[in-house]
Amino acid sequence: MDIKAELDFLIKNNIYEVNEEKLDPILIAKKYNDEYIALIAALFAYGNVKAILKFLNSLDFENLDSNGAYYRFQNKKDVQKFMDTVKKMKEKHSLNELFLKSYEKTKNPIDGIREIIKTIYSVSDYTSKGYEFLIGKIPPDKTKGVSPYKRWNMFLRWMVRDDSLDLGLWKSVDKKDLIIPLDTHTHKVSLNLGLLKRKTYDLQAAIELTEKLKEFDKNDPLKYDFALYRIGQMNIKM
Repeated sequence: MDIKAELDFLIKNNIYEVNEEKLDPILIAKKYNDEYIALIAALFAYGNVKAILKFLNSLDFENLDSNGAYYRFQNKKDVQKFMDTVKKMKEKHSLNELFLKSYEKTKNPIDGIREIIKTIYSVSDYTSKGYEFLIGKIPPDKTKGVSPYKRWNMFLRWMVRDDSLDLGLWKSVDKKDLIIPLDTHTHKVSLNLGLLKRKTYDLQAAIELTEKLKEFDKNDPLKYDFALYRIGQMNIKM
């Protein structure tokens, strides 16, 4: 089987389409076209997509208020504290500028993610298990046995890639440097298709899959991310 040809076929035939029938959290990001609202949408994008969108639509994005909402591992206080932190950051920082501060030195997107996460934790001294789960740990220097930072890498895809799916709000980051936002379903699909050999679900696996996808398109490997995601989500037979 020619995997590249199969993925290209899915892309050509509207696999990127998102709407009320083909739901995805990017619908919220596209609605507001704002980097901070996109970050909120990305970080809460875990679990059932209908539940994600129901929660996100309950938030007051204009005033960055939680409206007393809670979601899965985040209680009402966790959500409000995070919204308060976002509000404070938005007054002082551009997420793009924070990201570029470290990314431009190494061209490693994890370094840019690290800069944003460090800033989030520096803005507020609030802490809880739910709050830390939402934001994630400050990335260490290693890649093996480390979280794939799926939601963060998805946020970067939204911000950097510019097509019918993604927003392309950040113009100074090269899409060839992005790392695939690897979730457990995409990991399983990639193993089954022979695109990935690493059975451990970690950042190293995400990097290895990204390198494999560069064989299909060296300048835009993540254009195949959504196709792989949909294969798992929609149980598409390959």
